[in-house]
Amino acid sequence: MQYRNLGKSGLKVSEVALGSWLTYGNATEAETAEACIDHAYQLGINFFDTANAYAGGAAERVVGKALAKYPRSSYVLATKVYFGMGDGPNDRGLSRKHIFEQCAASLERLGVDYIDLYQCHRFDSETPVEETLMALDDLTRQGKILYYGVSEWTGDQIANAAEITRELRLHPIASNQPQYSMLARGIEREVIPVSEREGIGQVVFSPLAQGLLTGKYKPGQPPPVGSRAADPHQNQFLKNGELDSYVHDRIRVDDALLAKIQRLLPIAEEAGLKPSQLALAWCLRQKNVASVINGASRPSQIDDNIGAAGVTLSDDVLAKISAVLSSE
Repeated sequence: MQYRNLGKSGLKVSEVALGSWLTYGNATEAETAEACIDHAYQLGINFFDTANAYAGGAAERVVGKALAKYPRSSYVLATKVYFGMGDGPNDRGLSRKHIFEQCAASLERLGVDYIDLYQCHRFDSETPVEETLMALDDLTRQGKILYYGVSEWTGDQIANAAEITRELRLHPIASNQPQYSMLARGIEREVIPVSEREGIGQVVFSPLAQGLLTGKYKPGQPPPVGSRAADPHQNQFLKNGELDSYVHDRIRVDDALLAKIQRLLPIAEEAGLKPSQLALAWCLRQKNVASVINGASRPSQIDDNIGAAGVTLSDDVLAKISAVLSSE
């Protein structure tokens, strides 16, 4: 495993991380989830990402229980706050009240004394950014969190928040967690340039585009049995039982896209990589990307994913990928 600094901080995270969105506490049995976490840890993954909202808090309990057997100093534990955790008017968002209450709840569910990376799961337009940043700074000074970050914030929102931390002399923002893959490249325009300037590292989610970039989905064919798209608890692309002309979170999934992805497979083979490894290594070519976050419903998936760690794609391979992605 290879490790990178999280932005300009001294914190080192594994290039490949294990996440728990849509899986732990929900679609994946607790024993299987623990087996995946154990396997990841044994292979050198030290970065584990979850959120209070995943499965209504159940994912945090699964992750915390699985990691409890290991020395606390040996792993980096990340969780998030923003989405609703109750029906009350203050049970969501990034107010000081909600942040403090949810940090305490996450610490209890995770069974730890501190959270390594506490992230604002989305931007809250109803709360002053100063209030949010000061609350996170207070939690940092109290030792309840060590670093804090944001998720899916725009370049302007990140730049404004970074300026406020300087003006108020607060602990700086360490990370941003955006969607990023060959099929979703929006952060390249503004978010990455701003983050590089401010010393903020990316910990990207969905680098395999919900499994599309594994190449297992074929044009004109139904999703294979056992795939995420075939599982009603996990699928993000299925519409009327088919992968067909369905727009999901900035990605239009249709036969034309699936055919394009198939043209990436021989490029991966030529590079001695599996399609998933090619996709992850492509994300990691960005030096501002500290880690790629993947879920896993079985340990063997983790074996595939870590094969991308430390891989440097040649200029020739990158050119071939670019040609495919830009083709009609």
